[in-house]
Amino acid sequence: MAELGATRQAHSGRISLDPDKVESGLAQLVLTVVELLRQLMERQALHRVEDGSLDDEAIERLGLTFMRLDERMKELKEVFGLTDEDLNIDLGPLGKLL
Repeated sequence: MAELGATRQAHSGRISLDPDKVESGLAQLVLTVVELLRQLMERQALHRVEDGSLDDEAIERLGLTFMRLDERMKELKEVFGLTDEDLNIDLGPLGKLL
């Protein structure tokens, strides 16, 4: 209990937020979610291609979409100074996210 009181005293002032770090942290979280969704969508698209449920035009559109998304993700990671490893969040006992 004394430890909790000491922690409260140490942190009893204002919260100091660095806007640059907040922006970077938010960008990391958002890009991680986008990357996770991209990987899931890509797997689903591959299954549909393998099943033969997509015509050539749809396959072409999917390929172009994933290429553009990959390019944009690279640009955004560069803007925020993030790497692929930065997006691979450690979930503790569950392991890495991506």
